[in-house]
Amino acid sequence: MPEGHSVHRIALQFRRDFVGHRVAASSPQGRFAAGAAELDGRRIVASTAVGKHLLLEFEGERTLHVHLGLYGAWDFAGDVTSAPTFTVADGRIGDDVRRSGLTDQLAGYRDGALSQATPEQLAAAQDAKGERNLRVGGRTTLRMSESDRELEAPEGDFPPPPVGQVRVRLLTETAVADLRGPTACEVFDPQQVERLVAKLGPDPMHDASRKAENRFVERVLRSATPIGLQLMDQSVVAGIGNIYRAELLFRARLDPHAPGRTIPEAALRRLWKDWAHLLAIGVETGQMLTRADLKTEEDYRRALAHRDARHYVYKRTGQRSLRGPGTVVMEDMGGRSLYWAPGWQTRPER
Repeated sequence: MPEGHSVHRIALQFRRDFVGHRVAASSPQGRFAAGAAELDGRRIVASTAVGKHLLLEFEGERTLHVHLGLYGAWDFAGDVTSAPTFTVADGRIGDDVRRSGLTDQLAGYRDGALSQATPEQLAAAQDAKGERNLRVGGRTTLRMSESDRELEAPEGDFPPPPVGQVRVRLLTETAVADLRGPTACEVFDPQQVERLVAKLGPDPMHDASRKAENRFVERVLRSATPIGLQLMDQSVVAGIGNIYRAELLFRARLDPHAPGRTIPEAALRRLWKDWAHLLAIGVETGQMLTRADLKTEEDYRRALAHRDARHYVYKRTGQRSLRGPGTVVMEDMGGRSLYWAPGWQTRPER
């Protein structure tokens, strides 16, 4: 399932290519016909992500709410722009990395500078580095879900015909976005949006205020529920999924089974700041880079290309812990696979 950084990247994509444009909305699949008719012909005025929820605001106080769930994805085609993602399925980065300024960005990863950036600042930084124009005569070019990847498809006139079960299509004069397989796709009024956001825990990319941090800390400290379960509860903190949970707890040296109310407040505040830091990295790079011991360009090249080189514990069952004694174990927690290193995650810093 896409975690918070992926949905923020999708929101950024809509801000670049759709906000400010009037769209033709349709439901080729037919399951969203009434909702599409309500949005058709309206201008998109804002694009926001809160946790795993995408909110596309249209003029006339209508908002398209999308939750991708396990199988959802957005496909973008036409005259769309894409900032460098550094998603390297084939393991080759080469000169593209040096031209993009990745080395400078990842220096920010090490010193925490990226965690202070807003989504707008990240977008501006990407603009300054130079985006790629992906106008390709109607060929689908970019799929965005858990990660981003460019697609191969037959060329043809614009817009390309819908392929597969497209729940909703948003079309401008030059760009098109097709949504497939979401868990939720619905039109909200302002009151429904307000109720949704009120139910969610804080998201540091949406609200980086001290008030949001306090809300997270106070919620955790009120409960005896293990911290490993609380981090997956979207009403406690929004956007964290299985990978970020495992990696955040390892980085904080927190036992996933520790009751929330037993964790020192200072440790929880560091955990919140670390989540903001890793989330910003994910939005910037398109990858869940969670290891802080990457020093050389070759380290980063390998981490961007191979999952086992960018995580401390996730999917590393039975392997030596990268910090402290012992090995990584996997167990069930709340119906999800929990990865952690008992030899390391038992003595949180005070």
